[in-house]
Amino acid sequence: MTSAPASPGIPTPVVAPAATHPAPAGTLVILGAAGDLTHRLLVPALYDLTCNGFLPDDFRIIGASLEKETTESWVASLRAKMESFTQDRHAEFYTASINEDAWSWLASRMTYRALDFTSVDALGGLAPDIGEGNAVFYLATPPRFFGTAAESLARAGLMEEALDRFRRLVVEKPFGTDLQSAQALNAHLLSFLKETQIYRVDHFLGKETVQNLLALRFSNLLFDPLWRRDYIDHIQITAAETLSVEGRGVFYDATGALRDMVPNHLFQLLALVAMEPPSSLKAEAIRNAKQQVFDAIRPITPENAVRGQYTAGTVGGRDIDAYRASPGVSPTSTTETYAALKIEIDTWRWAGVPFYLRTGKALSSNVTEIVVQFKQTPHPLFRTAEGAPQAPNRFVYNIRPEKGADLHFNAKHPGPETVVEEVVSEFRYQNAFGAIPNVGYETLLYDCLQGNATLFQRADNIEAGWRAVDPVLQAWSKASTAPEFYEAGSTGPSGADALLARDGRCWAPFGQLKKDA
Repeated sequence: MTSAPASPGIPTPVVAPAATHPAPAGTLVILGAAGDLTHRLLVPALYDLTCNGFLPDDFRIIGASLEKETTESWVASLRAKMESFTQDRHAEFYTASINEDAWSWLASRMTYRALDFTSVDALGGLAPDIGEGNAVFYLATPPRFFGTAAESLARAGLMEEALDRFRRLVVEKPFGTDLQSAQALNAHLLSFLKETQIYRVDHFLGKETVQNLLALRFSNLLFDPLWRRDYIDHIQITAAETLSVEGRGVFYDATGALRDMVPNHLFQLLALVAMEPPSSLKAEAIRNAKQQVFDAIRPITPENAVRGQYTAGTVGGRDIDAYRASPGVSPTSTTETYAALKIEIDTWRWAGVPFYLRTGKALSSNVTEIVVQFKQTPHPLFRTAEGAPQAPNRFVYNIRPEKGADLHFNAKHPGPETVVEEVVSEFRYQNAFGAIPNVGYETLLYDCLQGNATLFQRADNIEAGWRAVDPVLQAWSKASTAPEFYEAGSTGPSGADALLARDGRCWAPFGQLKKDA
């Protein structure tokens, strides 16, 4: 969402003329504005949009929450959080300092209202602030308030659209906790809103590297002829974290790794990797292509699923307590902190090609990546210097932390012997485009203001994801045995290795992307 590559450590300038398509005039209302999401992600993203001229002059932000704040104290707390980012050189959105002109422009358009966002009367009091113009209502609230807050907005008359104005609702993850609750929430929202008004967020889709998957696949003829069962042996999708549950024990013990990551984040990556070429780049064409993937997922059986839970260990030199010893977690908890699945997609392109997904906490690496393992050549002619058969080709796409891609192929090693060695051709986002400070919400906010729903999930997308994992959730909820334990700082439970080993395969080591020297 930047108009030009930025350099690390250089304050992003205000370059309003560079944005050829600024968002339309209107008001962004953030319900739950005193919370962490607003401070850590939404307002920094709005600041980045401001720096690059993507917000119109006639733009207003109203923060609403129960906390008894004033506009001045709220803006000051937002500024303090922004300043903490400037001192964090490990943050993706690091810049050396806040651009005062950009911050002043944004802060002057902010208003805070202390109110109950579930009350029709209280929300109705926002009508004079919003006026008759465009408005986007962002539910930065705990999930239990999604349905009530949305209904109250509608009953207050704030969601009524007209020919000359839009009214949109942004709903954060998690959208339901299983198929039944997701269906109920969708039905509730659609009883007083149109599908075109609802923008269901999956923040993974805000990452540039995730969005690039579409461009990578469908703008390069190099990939398309090979992107099918004839040439691909299997595909691995990994989202590993070194973090433990930290202070989120209460939330996590009621959620678990499968609910937290698979039917949303990992399935979005799965859809982008497996989808057919869309008829256009319009939102519905892309969402239809994703839905075809979700509909083709074969029901996942418990035999194709592994759950694990971390015990005490060491991660990056830090001692990590066992999950069951975390605050807010039951000492007899059977909640999984690791999940691995084998997924089969019943389409012409992917028949017989397994997709292996894994995600977990307190692991040895912090990485999200996709490994496309190609088949061996029909008749391997060459050997390595060690006498092993030539390695099959691999394509490794890293979403974090390296942000790039590596193509692994074979080349003759210099010398009189005819032996081959695996070599790597690499692409790095920073080398190609420079550092781009962002928090991942810039594109999501801008697209919502523009009415572009491409990066947001439709009701059927959400329900299809839950439907695919529902048999596993049901089986795990009835199981009396605990998940398989794995030591914090390891690569996960041995059962995940066995899941692939029975197919004659193995997991790629974490962080396959070749790091820059």
